[in-house]
Amino acid sequence: MSGNLWPEVLGRLEAEYPANLFQMWIRPLQAEHHVDSLELLAPNPFFVRHVIDKFLPRIREVARELSQGRVQDVRIRVGSRGDRAAVSATPASASPAQSVAAVNSVAADMTAIRDRASRQGSAPASEVMARPVSSLNPLFTFENFVAGKGTQLAHAGCLQAADNPGSPNSNPLFIYGPTGLGKTHLMHAVGNEILRRNPSARVMYLTSERFVGDFITALQRNMMPDFKRVYRSLDALLIDDIQFFAGKESTQDEFFHTFNSLLEGSRQIIMTSDRIPREINGMDDRLKSRFSWGLSIQVDPPDKETRIAILLMKSHSAGIELPLESANFIAEHVQGNVRELEGALNKVMATARFRGLPVSLELVKEALRDVLIVRARQFNIDNIQRVVAEYYRIPLRELTGKKRNRSFARPRQIAMALSRELTGNSYPEIGQAFDGRDHSTVIHACEKVNELRAEDSHLNEDYNNLLRQLQA
Repeated sequence: MSGNLWPEVLGRLEAEYPANLFQMWIRPLQAEHHVDSLELLAPNPFFVRHVIDKFLPRIREVARELSQGRVQDVRIRVGSRGDRAAVSATPASASPAQSVAAVNSVAADMTAIRDRASRQGSAPASEVMARPVSSLNPLFTFENFVAGKGTQLAHAGCLQAADNPGSPNSNPLFIYGPTGLGKTHLMHAVGNEILRRNPSARVMYLTSERFVGDFITALQRNMMPDFKRVYRSLDALLIDDIQFFAGKESTQDEFFHTFNSLLEGSRQIIMTSDRIPREINGMDDRLKSRFSWGLSIQVDPPDKETRIAILLMKSHSAGIELPLESANFIAEHVQGNVRELEGALNKVMATARFRGLPVSLELVKEALRDVLIVRARQFNIDNIQRVVAEYYRIPLRELTGKKRNRSFARPRQIAMALSRELTGNSYPEIGQAFDGRDHSTVIHACEKVNELRAEDSHLNEDYNNLLRQLQA
């Protein structure tokens, strides 16, 4: 089949799709022409799934039409025709998606070698062990990350790591906090930015489970020299959920040496975890110490203003007009983490598309009806009072009672502020739940807590701990 088909298909699709979607998802694809089929090559599994869901049916139609029926099938898989040459040949101005495609071409090629060796059972160990397949998401960039109060420091630290990889000021970079708050997004953003500036950089993103799996495979197949060569020759290692190394002594020992090798070579290391290094039980003290050598930053749940900004940005990217009133309602009632927020927005947008209606406040309430019911059960004043009383180890009756001792009054004010932030109840309703207090008392409590959080780091930590506990 003529190799001119795919350029013709690209020309047709470029005229049909918005420029940003075409450049992000279709332009990076490569094609291999066969007698009656077309095989598309994508940079990573994430890319493959998205193209299958959103674009592949139309690509098939256009290919059949332009080939006058000669192409009966269009398939897609992870891979690249360029192999290593694609990495060095990628221009410095390449998009993140194109840079990722170039880097992952090596992984695709090596994966093919590994699969072939597995089938034949005769390839030498040095040929089988290769760079593990990594998967940088090209959509996770600094440009589409909304940095609120809870993630400002982490965002700044990641920008610093991307600007000057391996700098002692941000190496290693350890980002910790609850799930769904943007840790992985920031890590991918660093990798994408490093590749944008230097497409030939050896950047690898993987989960801790993947590292463990590759380590076990290397042991089983007698390929440890190749395992060490691959991981210790990286320019940047981005590893997610490092807490899963806990209790795995052999893996920790190997990672300890990999960590030291990369750090000595001024190569960037970024790790994420759901807790601060010293609180990871079952982790070697040597690793805990090294994790804290560089920059450790905590991420916290987004405040309401940040949640609104995230909703507006995500809806704009999806081509949906989200009125501020609707964004405010979603942000008010979905407060767990960014992942839950995006899930709620996706449900609203799907409902609007299905019904062919604009996103009104009424449509939002109907689309999120089940979410609101669950939230009403989870976030109620009684539950907040109980959690706060247990946290400060005071009797519940004293938390809601009349005593003005600071040991009771301050937790009471915090409970009122949390009730206002999490439940959406009015000031009079909250006051009524605290032994019939006046609404002005609740307003004063909320203002006082906000003031003290800015001045007293211990009180702010208590408030954030309670917020995370209630939202867990």
